[in-house]
Amino acid sequence: MSTLLTRAIEKRANVWSQMQEIQARAETEGRSELTAEEREKWDAAEADLTATSQDIERMERSARLDTVQRDQAVIATGSENAEDRGEIDQDAQYRAAFDVYVRHGMGGLSHEQRTLMMSNQAEVRAGATSPGTAGGYFIPTETLNRITEVMKAYGGLLGAANVITTASGNPLNWPTNDDTGNIGAILAENSQVTEQDVTLGQKTLGAYTYTSKLVRLSLQLLQDDVFGVESWLTRKLGERIGRAVAAHLATGTGTAQPEGLFTNATAGKTGQTGQTTSVTYDDLIDLQHSIDPAYRASAQWAMSDSALKVVRKLKDGQSRPLWEPSVQAGAPSLLLGQGVLIDNGIPAPAANAKSIGYGDINAGYVVRQVAGGQMMRLDERYADYLQVGFLGFLRLDAKPDDASAFRVYAHSAT
Repeated sequence: MSTLLTRAIEKRANVWSQMQEIQARAETEGRSELTAEEREKWDAAEADLTATSQDIERMERSARLDTVQRDQAVIATGSENAEDRGEIDQDAQYRAAFDVYVRHGMGGLSHEQRTLMMSNQAEVRAGATSPGTAGGYFIPTETLNRITEVMKAYGGLLGAANVITTASGNPLNWPTNDDTGNIGAILAENSQVTEQDVTLGQKTLGAYTYTSKLVRLSLQLLQDDVFGVESWLTRKLGERIGRAVAAHLATGTGTAQPEGLFTNATAGKTGQTGQTTSVTYDDLIDLQHSIDPAYRASAQWAMSDSALKVVRKLKDGQSRPLWEPSVQAGAPSLLLGQGVLIDNGIPAPAANAKSIGYGDINAGYVVRQVAGGQMMRLDERYADYLQVGFLGFLRLDAKPDDASAFRVYAHSAT
């Protein structure tokens, strides 16, 4: 953790402590309101708390992305199993071949590397731009993991959902069941047990193809490669795909794209007339209790940063903020005792908008990701610019699973 981040967290803790002292002084003296001087200090401290929290959020996000950019896959060593060592060696060889392919194309590969790349080729008929690049090549596992981690850092819902990784993109079916309305019973002596069938449903996940769009790099940059172009390019691909995925995981229509978690979620609480951009303390309590207690142990809040700004201004009956800022690294800030997930793909507060969610996201939402991310290198298309084009692809689908596990707050229409 950087020194700047440590100092910012310490500063937020000190500001929060000062605010608590102001509140405690008023309670000790039996006053229901703060004095003008206390109110002025409170407002100044609250503004400082908001600014510092925003700085912390930016630095933490930057740190996550920086870690994703630099982290490498952990390779096991000292294995006694020859087969395991063979798989590890082959993975390392493929990573090395892929790196050469990114920087120099197929012409820069040795015969063994070319054979290895061709064995991990995915045919893309319309993408053939030269005899040596008749298709896309599967991204090495740890490179694909970095893309996924960047997507999680950009869109929080992906990190909280139930992610299923499959080798292919064939339709994936799984059974569904909501048995929360059925209960057991006391059985009298010599009485027959009554029947209560379990009702099963079925959902299907496909695999939509997300692309990073075209990225062009100069031959000079690829040949010099002074800063690790493969890692840099991976980060750019992940950010672009992450932006597209984040929006769909929150509000996708379900037609020709994933169905978002918020799109058809049941409203656990709807704001009263006039609450087109606001929410009250009582609304959040009602939303929290619209979820069965069985889900609340693993529940969390989900909202955009603009919605969090609204929520952070809420206070309880004794003028204490509902939002509890974290005072130590690694510990999340809390709202009514539970963590807050920020994803800017979630709608901002507006008339009719579902801007705040609450529940067990892992139980309520499932994401299917195909492991074989692909990359194509276009050698000839931009040759007159001394540039090479790259295209990245990743296949993914998602939809709500257990509808009882997640509820939303809906603003009033007027």
